[in-house]
Amino acid sequence: MGEVLGHVGANVRRLRSAAGLSQSALAGATGLSRRLIVAVEAGDANISLANLDRLATALGVDFGTVVRPPDMIDNRRVDQPGWRGRHPDSRASFLGAVPAHGSAELWVWSLGPGDRYDALPDSEGWREMLFVIEGALLVESASGQHRVATGDFLIFDSAQRYSYANAGEGTVRFTRNVVS
Repeated sequence: MGEVLGHVGANVRRLRSAAGLSQSALAGATGLSRRLIVAVEAGDANISLANLDRLATALGVDFGTVVRPPDMIDNRRVDQPGWRGRHPDSRASFLGAVPAHGSAELWVWSLGPGDRYDALPDSEGWREMLFVIEGALLVESASGQHRVATGDFLIFDSAQRYSYANAGEGTVRFTRNVVS
């Protein structure tokens, strides 16, 4: 994750400068603290996915532009780690993004036994499409609890608190599409 945080820091600093924003102005536009902006630009912040999305929105770019390596030639393929859980089999990799009405992102996730990911709400208008490749994924949100089995999918509004959980004994593997 350290290399990714370095990419994020360099990209945020470059994009902020190109937009003519100070760190304080970017903090104000995102609702994040200036201290966090400084830490992100230094590559020292373990920032949430939702807050990375806030930075991208404030900078007028998509999520992929913020996290991809600066020398990446194919702008659609990112393939960078985005989250790690407590269990060694729990991780998410941001695979890529393409333009949509707003944005579309493709992720591949895995959750080891007993692990979970608790998400902050996305901005209004964001949706998620999940497809379970292996195991059974438990998705919890204000709209209820959904068990998504191997070969099944779930589409939901992600502008609310939600979580992914693995209550089983094996690893759960799934793809995640985030669309606005």
